[in-house]
Formats: sequence, C-alpha cells, structure tokens
Amino acid sequence: MPCHPSATIAPTARIHPDSQIGPGCHIGEFVVIEQDVVLGEACKIEPYVFIKRWTTLGDRNEISAGTVLGSDPLDKNFKGERSYLTLGHDNKVREHFTISRGTKPEATTVIGHGNYIMTSGHIAHDCVIGDNNVICSSALIAGYVTIEDRAFISGGVVVHQYSKIGRLVMVGGNSRVNLDLPPYFLYSEFNATPVGLNIVGLRRAGISREEISNLKTAYRLLYRAGLKLEEACTAIVTQVPSEATRHLVSFIQSSARGITRE
Repeated sequence: MPCHPSATIAPTARIHPDSQIGPGCHIGEFVVIEQDVVLGEACKIEPYVFIKRWTTLGDRNEISAGTVLGSDPLDKNFKGERSYLTLGHDNKVREHFTISRGTKPEATTVIGHGNYIMTSGHIAHDCVIGDNNVICSSALIAGYVTIEDRAFISGGVVVHQYSKIGRLVMVGGNSRVNLDLPPYFLYSEFNATPVGLNIVGLRRAGISREEISNLKTAYRLLYRAGLKLEEACTAIVTQVPSEATRHLVSFIQSSARGITRE
C-alpha cells in the first residue's frame, strides 16, 4: 500500500500516489512529496518540506520546515538522469536545509544514521555522510565529500569537493576545509589547521584514557616530530599500535587530496 493507513497526512499536503509512506508517519501542511519517494516508519515531515523524486528515508527521521531533499545536483554536468538520495534512520534535518541527489546516472548521495543537521546549509551531490555526525547551521558541504562518524562540523564551515573528514573530528566555526582532515583531531583557523586532539569528543564517545594517550603520541609524531609523512606513519604504527592509531594511519595513507598540516 503506497500510504500506510496509520500515517497522518495534512489536508494541504500533496503526495504522489506512486510514493510510499510508512506506518506512523506524520506529514505536515503544504508538504510536497514526488513520485518514487519512500518514507520508512514514524517519520515526521514538518510543513513546507519538498521531497523530490528518487529519495528514500529510513525510520524515525525528522525533517523540519522549508527543507528540500533530493534536489537536482548543483553541477553543470548533470543531465537530468535518474540518481538517488538515501537517508538512514533517526536523522534530524532542521529548517531550510538542502541535500542533493547524485550527479551521474544511478549515483547516490548517502546520509547514514543518527545525524543532526542544523539550519540553512547544503550537502551537495555524491556526498557520503556516516553516522552520528553534527553538521551545524550554514555549513556548506561540496560534492563528493566523505565524512566518517561522530564528526562535529561547526557553523559556517565550508568543505571543498572531494575532501574527506575523519571520525571524531571537530572543525571550528567558519573554517575552510580544502584538504583531508585525519580523524580524532581538532581543527581551527581560516584554512582548517590541526590544533590538538578532540578531547571532548573522544571522551563523549567513550574512548579509553589509554587510547587517548596513544592518540596524543600519534599527534606529536605526525605534526611535531619533524618527520616526513611516511616516517610518521611508520613511527605511529610501531610505537603506539592500537585500533584508533591504525585507523588514523590507514586514513592518511588512503588520502587522495593530501592531509592538512600544522
């Protein structure tokens, strides 16, 4: 059944009969949902939301007023072919935010689970956003960006296309990200620059004291020891081997754009 009988739909909402609305959903006034849209269970869609074609939401997502999901990519190479936007479960997208579909035919923009995305910003085409991230108001995430898990992107941050942001990173307000940001660290300044560990984020994530100590050593080896990048990676793996430091080194070694340095 395209629209589950337990869903609550405002009389002014416009829902295409070829969309699917899951059980327990609430659709507010003047919402527009195009065809080929799928909403999971218990989603809350506030007034004036526009969900465009080929967008899929999992369960318990909350989408606030004025948001547009599945918009056409802001890319001159886009020719109008079918592409997708998918959101997992338990995401909150606040007012006046836009998230685009992929650019190439059958490409997908992916938003994971449990993300809190604040107001008046944009996530562009072909991005991959992991789980439990916070993306604050007026942040602009360009195309093909990857953000791992539990990152905190402060207000007014702009992220250059193809950049990658590691897990448990915190980026200070109004910073510009144009290189990859290795995980677990805190970044600030106009051009995002490492300034130490994201201690608050690590503690909130339940990272052990021993692992935090390992990461402090890894930070010193990477940024303060005067080592070349390959030498620093070798020293980290040798001196403080752990799950977190191995992920750090793997992230650095797989970087295509290069990592930001002090």
